[in-house]
Amino acid sequence: MFEQLDFDRNPHVGIFARANDEIVFIRKNLTKKTKGKVKRALNAKVVELSISDSSIIGSLLAINSYGAVISNTADEDSIEILKNQGFSVFVIQDRHNAAGNNILVNDNGALVHPDMRRYNIKKMEEVFGVPVKTGTIAGLKTVGMAAVVTNRGLLCHPKIEEKERDLIEKIFKVDIMVGTVNHGIPLIGSGLIANSHGAIVGSLTTGIEMSRIEEALGFL
Repeated sequence: MFEQLDFDRNPHVGIFARANDEIVFIRKNLTKKTKGKVKRALNAKVVELSISDSSIIGSLLAINSYGAVISNTADEDSIEILKNQGFSVFVIQDRHNAAGNNILVNDNGALVHPDMRRYNIKKMEEVFGVPVKTGTIAGLKTVGMAAVVTNRGLLCHPKIEEKERDLIEKIFKVDIMVGTVNHGIPLIGSGLIANSHGAIVGSLTTGIEMSRIEEALGFL
């Protein structure tokens, strides 16, 4: 299912939520109606979360079906919520600790900020249960904002380079398409939440952009 939304009049929905095929963690204090739309669109359990009183869940958390990596700003309550949902959890101790911004992951592999410490990469491989590689998308090190990947497809920044595309296809084992969100924004992760069942896009996203997203993520 496909849903066009904003969260409290903010179209940058991707920074406020993080989803896999079974669950979506979402910022607190959204309306019951909005949470219902999120649940139906992604066909996933909705769990409210804040990370050290921050609402930018999508920027601070990365998940796949097996594990979760969270910023070291997280408090024990946030970590406990993740564990109670069945996740193995790694609290990343790195200068690049905004896990959602710096990690792109599905159930086949992960791409992370190229300056991540080797220790953290090894821990992420254990928690996610997949190989983890370093790299960029369109020259950007914040790969978690430059693209959105599911187990069915990947949509990324339109200026991705050919060598980056080749690496990413090998990592994620899905086809890659380029596009934008929210009327021309190339940072896909800022305006899109998706899993294998559906997607939520920011309210400024155009019809042409939505068609591209649907095709890229395998909904057509």
